[in-house]
Amino acid sequence: MDFTLTDEQELLRGGLTRFLATRYDLEKSRTAAKTGPGWQPEIWRAFAEELGILGAALPEEAGGIGGGPVEMMLIAEALGHALVIEPYVDTAVVAAGLLHRAGGDTATALVEKIVAGDAVVSLAATEPTSGEHWRDVSTTARRDGDDWLLSGAKIVSTATPLAGHVLVTARTAGERADTDGISLFLVEIDSAAAGIELHSYRTIDDRRAADIVFDDLRLPSAALLGHEGGAWPSIARARDEGAAAICAEAVGCMRKALADTVEYCKQRQQFGQPIGSFQVLQHRMVDMYMEVEQAAAAALLATLKLDGDADDRARAVSAAKATVGRAARFVGQQAVQLHGGMGMTEELAIGHYFKRLTALQFEFGSTDHHLTRYAELTRR
Repeated sequence: MDFTLTDEQELLRGGLTRFLATRYDLEKSRTAAKTGPGWQPEIWRAFAEELGILGAALPEEAGGIGGGPVEMMLIAEALGHALVIEPYVDTAVVAAGLLHRAGGDTATALVEKIVAGDAVVSLAATEPTSGEHWRDVSTTARRDGDDWLLSGAKIVSTATPLAGHVLVTARTAGERADTDGISLFLVEIDSAAAGIELHSYRTIDDRRAADIVFDDLRLPSAALLGHEGGAWPSIARARDEGAAAICAEAVGCMRKALADTVEYCKQRQQFGQPIGSFQVLQHRMVDMYMEVEQAAAAALLATLKLDGDADDRARAVSAAKATVGRAARFVGQQAVQLHGGMGMTEELAIGHYFKRLTALQFEFGSTDHHLTRYAELTRR
């Protein structure tokens, strides 16, 4: 199999890498996360207008530039390397994919706004009682004349505090864990509106998330995206696409953590010589390197399987998520240990990478969840 990138893909990766190296400052982004709006809108605008990455992985009919999963992987890895907090995966991968597959005038117009950098859209699919199973939906939507009434609760909806719209999974038919009967609704975020209660917070890795409670929130008929009760195949694909993107982002984070650790070990002196000259620490860094390369290979395989058969896609994604989860834990812990106590300080970048690598292990399904899913899929 040929893994060589095309000239266009090389240009995409090179341009984004140079942009992030010169214009994305880690200290500034952490300040925005902790004391500011939670992100840098001017950077998001530049992603759209100067780089075009918000539509790079979308087909041309969706307003994109005709790329696909490989372009998504390259972008996510570069963003992970720079520890970007702007919601690329949540909006440009997961939400844009769901909207594009749903079709219709409302969804198409919103995708165009995402590509132009004019809209941030998130997904609310996790519930307090569902654990890691997105098909376990207790939130309901029922007809009331021409409108819908939405009731239920969603938790840890990442990027929602930054978004103007949120995609909400709700049951319109069937039993609680059935895949049939799940619908997707577009909700405009307005915390002052009757029927919606939003609790926003900052996560340990400096992202923004929210818990949402819906109490007979009235929605127009156009809020239903796609066919009533038939959203699950698209949602399942969106989760796998998000997981694959997160794997690529983790690879970028790990490459940076490894590079910083190697550089630190070359400079840190102990007993009159760099600690990197000690064989036992060299072995640790080699082990880190091996974990990163295994994770990168698994992430690439998952990416290449995204457009294939649903079971093949799910197996590859779960294998990658489990492999990357193990690697992220190992590389993050070793990087902090080799930096010593300063590895967890706010002033040093490695502590921030460690937090992100820790959080990545649980997004779009934890390591244990994907190990279990992989085992179930291989028995079919």
